[in-house]
Amino acid sequence: MPIKIPNQLPATQTLHEENIFVITETRATTQDIRPLRIVMLNLMPQKITTETQIARLIGNTPLQVELELLQTATHQSKHTSAEHMLAFYKNFKDIKDQNFDGMIITGAPVENLPFEEVEYWDELCEIMEWSKTHVTSTLHICWGAQAALYYHYGVQKYPLDQKLFGVFEHTLDYKRSILFRGFDDTFMVPHSRHTMNRREDIEAIPGLRVLASSKEAGVFVASTDKGRQIFVTGHSEYDADTLKKEYLRDKKQGLDIQLPKNYFPNDDDTKEPIVCWRSCANLFYSNWLNYFVYQTTPYDITKIN
Repeated sequence: MPIKIPNQLPATQTLHEENIFVITETRATTQDIRPLRIVMLNLMPQKITTETQIARLIGNTPLQVELELLQTATHQSKHTSAEHMLAFYKNFKDIKDQNFDGMIITGAPVENLPFEEVEYWDELCEIMEWSKTHVTSTLHICWGAQAALYYHYGVQKYPLDQKLFGVFEHTLDYKRSILFRGFDDTFMVPHSRHTMNRREDIEAIPGLRVLASSKEAGVFVASTDKGRQIFVTGHSEYDADTLKKEYLRDKKQGLDIQLPKNYFPNDDDTKEPIVCWRSCANLFYSNWLNYFVYQTTPYDITKIN
């Protein structure tokens, strides 16, 4: 089944070329079916890139999904045109009286700042509080996961001695989790961050469980008991060249950036990266949509609470 997105969204053409089943607003209005309503709060600088990455994954399932894009009113994007933001993004005030089957809160390049010093922190807190009563399941990614763990449970983040950068091997801590149904015993996920949450802090919170982790990258996914709040520290949605672009950008700027681990063949940055996380990314998002959104959300979306 397709993902429903605005007619002119730049991601539409990209996804068509990748054989991802996309349905535009015009065609969707003729179908007698209620799609899953997913709202994504996009805090990443390169909005179009993130839109495409997430749309690719949630569009690769048997479910029809309607994707709504959300921005913070307290921060103006510097890397995406005002025309694009005006055409495709809404502010919280525009959707706060609505209910959604699922929500995705992305990461943001502000992890070295204390949470309270982030420009849009108060607005983000309002949105995270709202999600508890207006969304069936919320998926928080990277800094978004750290922010949510801090807001909901007071879990602190800590600086790393060196940036965690590369693709790392993970294993399941809770093998019965249906979020990881169909996963192999080990799987790879990209990470790119300067801070981390301590496992013992998460495990000390009643109702939170670590589902998957890595010896090098630490906790990967933690969740509340019924998956209303899911916290993901890595970036399985990344494109093949995302880490490469980040590495070359920082290298060009003269920053102290290490070669991403387990990424370039033989650690040769002149060669194309090896993609080893795409299958688990698709399975992860498919499981989330199926088991924690579709099979949990009421048909009458106004009954979400």
